[in-house]
Amino acid sequence: MNIEIRDDRFLDVVPEDLELETLADGFAFTEGPIWHPHERHLTFSDIPNSRMHRWTEKKGVKVFRKPSHMTNGNTYDREGRILSCEHETSRVTRTELNGAITVLASHYDGKELNSPNDIVVRRDGSIWFTDPTFGRLSGTGLVRKLELDHRGVYRIDPDTFELTLLATGFGQPNGLAFTLDHQGLYVADTPRLHIRRFEIDDHGGLAGGDVFAESTGQGAGAPDGLKIDSVGHVFCAGPGGVHVYHPDDGACLGVIRTPAFCANFTWGGDDFCTFFMTSSTCLYRTQLKVPGIPLF
Repeated sequence: MNIEIRDDRFLDVVPEDLELETLADGFAFTEGPIWHPHERHLTFSDIPNSRMHRWTEKKGVKVFRKPSHMTNGNTYDREGRILSCEHETSRVTRTELNGAITVLASHYDGKELNSPNDIVVRRDGSIWFTDPTFGRLSGTGLVRKLELDHRGVYRIDPDTFELTLLATGFGQPNGLAFTLDHQGLYVADTPRLHIRRFEIDDHGGLAGGDVFAESTGQGAGAPDGLKIDSVGHVFCAGPGGVHVYHPDDGACLGVIRTPAFCANFTWGGDDFCTFFMTSSTCLYRTQLKVPGIPLF
């Protein structure tokens, strides 16, 4: 069975007979999937192989970028440009529409960032990302000494590229997503097996940060990629697959189970009910009942 039901409300989100389709396999560690709503393609990372790939229904998977500097998380900005977190270089970069690469962030307070991991864009165009240390470890990055003494969440001003540290105190901050009204921010903390929720003030700062939900269950995986659907359900990687939480009470409604650990996911297709999952060496697809939110 491909789903684990923990609350009857789960069946409002996923079909009871959910099936996984393998679109491609043979990768090392897939991550960072993003769907282009107009060109109808999926771009995703293969971190250890330092590649980014692009999938289309007609052509399947083709190499999009090599080397990718061990890119992990990706998103689109409001103009349809790809924003990426590079493990190998500790940079946040933007791929311009002409293919040129612009570095948006690489250092904080004169010191090299740890290894930017996942990234989102707020409605005002500001760019927010997490900066754990996974990209300085063997297998998922380039082994090197840390320069910073914290693991934080940052914001980049889209016009000036000014970098602001918003929060620290994490084990390893990982996936992040805004609430539906963009007045709150969820952040997954991988080793602590939970998701925290912050409130965003009028100046773009963060307050609060209480634990929104704990990640429990059997199987490989821990809190990693994190996104919300169009009605606010919180989806986060976790033990055994992708966990779905109710936005009101943080209850885990159930798990979309995957054969191996699932690091990240996104919605796509014409109705945004197609659910793509980057799971270990594979790329999977399934269908959900509630659509996701286009990135631009």
